[in-house]
Amino acid sequence: MVGADREREALARAAALVAGARRGVAFTGAGVSAESGIQTFRGKDGLWRQHDPYRTSSIEAFLQDPSYYWRISAERWPAYAASRPNPGHLALAALEEEGHLAAVVTQNTDGLHRQAGTKRLVELHGNGRRVRCLDCGAAEPREEVQRRLERELPPRCRACGGRHLKPAVVFFGESLPAAAMSEAFQLARECDLMLVVGSSLQVYPAAHVPGTAVERGVPLVVVNDEPTPMDVAAEVVVRGRSGELLPELLRLVRSSRPERH
Repeated sequence: MVGADREREALARAAALVAGARRGVAFTGAGVSAESGIQTFRGKDGLWRQHDPYRTSSIEAFLQDPSYYWRISAERWPAYAASRPNPGHLALAALEEEGHLAAVVTQNTDGLHRQAGTKRLVELHGNGRRVRCLDCGAAEPREEVQRRLERELPPRCRACGGRHLKPAVVFFGESLPAAAMSEAFQLARECDLMLVVGSSLQVYPAAHVPGTAVERGVPLVVVNDEPTPMDVAAEVVVRGRSGELLPELLRLVRSSRPERH
């Protein structure tokens, strides 16, 4: 019971901080997507434990042999395409709608925050549901490219015939999109709360975003099922699955409002 009491207390403290926020920023990572059935990269069953990350997701290797990437993509796509926003995504969208969050900044590339209803979304690592041709710049939906893989490997660009069709995500060896990074750091400089959810905070430079808020003295709340390097700087750490904890946090935030008569 002691552990359960401690967890309830931590969640109540986190809810009080979120309830008081008017310009909060949620920073999310792979743990949120995992609860929608999307395979993580670094977890115990992550992609990098099955495949060489350099060959799978570095821009140098992709340019040399795009077929290798697309063969793995053919295996992973059914689960990716079938994924839907989970209760954690929906709770964050509700907190934005109700005026506690100004935006969600995410390391995820699955687009599920947008599907859940988040309006201001900053995707630091791109969006994997779009594909762009590195030869001519043409773009098309990922789903259409995936359908061509059985008869065409690597898939060819419909506009120019080029063989370097690449998902619109950041590979190793590429820079993060400048506009997204600029917006994320601006949000961190203006926020009154930083809520980290489902991120190991070990992938840089993205992980510098929460640190920017902490350096300003902004309260940090961490909701994660494993320790992070920034737990020591957090006002509150709530350990567990975001899909279970965030709906309860949302309920507590709503219950803290004064009743209208």
